[in-house]
Amino acid sequence: QVQVVESGGGMAQTGGSLTLSCAASGTIFSINTMGWHRQVTGQQRELIAVISSGSDTYYADSVKGRFTISKDSDKKTVYLQMNGLKPEDTAVYYCAIEAASRRDLLLDDYWGQGIQVTVSS
Repeated sequence: QVQVVESGGGMAQTGGSLTLSCAASGTIFSINTMGWHRQVTGQQRELIAVISSGSDTYYADSVKGRFTISKDSDKKTVYLQMNGLKPEDTAVYYCAIEAASRRDLLLDDYWGQGIQVTVSS
């Protein structure tokens, strides 16, 4: 069983910064990718940043140049540094970990409970 817990959300003003953290725990054999998604009420969940086991990164155009994803593999933790925040960044942010809990199991996606980020104008 893999648990995923996000922290660090809250409120910021336009142009401000926030850092989200996401820690994976439990029985983990390997982690492939760690990523962040966000969802605005009434809209589809959007992938915004991913970091691979080899530290390759992907960013959605909407956050490129403003957000930075990083990880601490030893701590099984992924971070999302958000700078230059805009009101349209307001959403619930979800962490997703692609991991295998045992050597003989396939990778599966494990999600956090979501954390609110609100940016005021």
